[in-house]
Amino acid sequence: MTEQTIDIIDPRRRSFLGTAAFVLATAAFGGAANAQSMAKTTKAATLPALKPGTHTSFGPLKQIDAGVLKVGYAELGLADGPVVICLHGWPYDIHMYVDVAPQLASAGYRVIVPYLRGYGTTRFLSGDTPRNGQQSVVAADIIALMDALKIDTAILAGCDWGARTACIIAALWPQRVKALVSVSGYLIGSQEAGKKPLPPKAELQWWYQYYFATERGRAGYDANRHDFSKLIWQIASPQWKFDDATFDRSAASFDNPDHVAVVVHNYRWRLGLAEGEAKYDALEKQLAAFPVITVPTITLEGDANGAPHPEPAAYAKKFSGKYEHRNISGGIGHNLPQEAPQAFAQAVIDVARF
Repeated sequence: MTEQTIDIIDPRRRSFLGTAAFVLATAAFGGAANAQSMAKTTKAATLPALKPGTHTSFGPLKQIDAGVLKVGYAELGLADGPVVICLHGWPYDIHMYVDVAPQLASAGYRVIVPYLRGYGTTRFLSGDTPRNGQQSVVAADIIALMDALKIDTAILAGCDWGARTACIIAALWPQRVKALVSVSGYLIGSQEAGKKPLPPKAELQWWYQYYFATERGRAGYDANRHDFSKLIWQIASPQWKFDDATFDRSAASFDNPDHVAVVVHNYRWRLGLAEGEAKYDALEKQLAAFPVITVPTITLEGDANGAPHPEPAAYAKKFSGKYEHRNISGGIGHNLPQEAPQAFAQAVIDVARF
């Protein structure tokens, strides 16, 4: 792994008027977070150096009924620490944060890392529940998890689907979010926005979305989950020299019986090829207006991200609270938390101090 550096951009905006048509190709602590736990975070203003891949396991996982799911999750740190919820994307899993979580726990945080619906040990409580992957439902899952764990507010940190989910919660339920860390920035989308054709090179980057739009694609992904996902890792992080053991730890989570259905529905829904659930229509209507995010935020981008992602200038004005953007260099690809865990964890600690 090459040396990593961070470039920080701070526009210092305090307000944003109006809602631009944003087309995307891609409060205090509550509950257990008391004054004592707040003080614990002051001991680690700057994190010690960490080599990516230092940790390989979270240890025993927990399970809890939350909404329509029995959620599997890792939990690290003190029970009364301020809460950070780290959200993974596709085709990744909780090991995206296998180095991040211990660093945050050592700094005094209570760290929750859940498997999203369709991954790992997370299961639907009923066979009748639609295997829905639309953007709002994943956010609703995390709100249900927070309720089940009696977490009033938390710092949300995410990458890929996890970043989108964190952005949605920050936009629709800002009272539940103390601060936000989002890789690739503002990722809220809409079916209407998904109808607009992109330039050819951009469309090529989304090849798998169109593959999933076909029944051949569904069958192909189902039959080749391991190799398909490994290819995505290689394309999205072309300079990340991950080994087979690192990939295989995450790939095991794709054996979830609902994985293919949730993933395929997610991408078909984006293109308007699959319906969502009516009970989420009101949330999607709010998201289609691309609401501004008001909570303190740090956005991150790697210098070697091979996955589709917007330029930071395209989304800077979608954050109206205190805001910084950080470019992480050193050959860092799409899976930024796992490739540059120290930079990601540091962003969480820094945004908590905004």
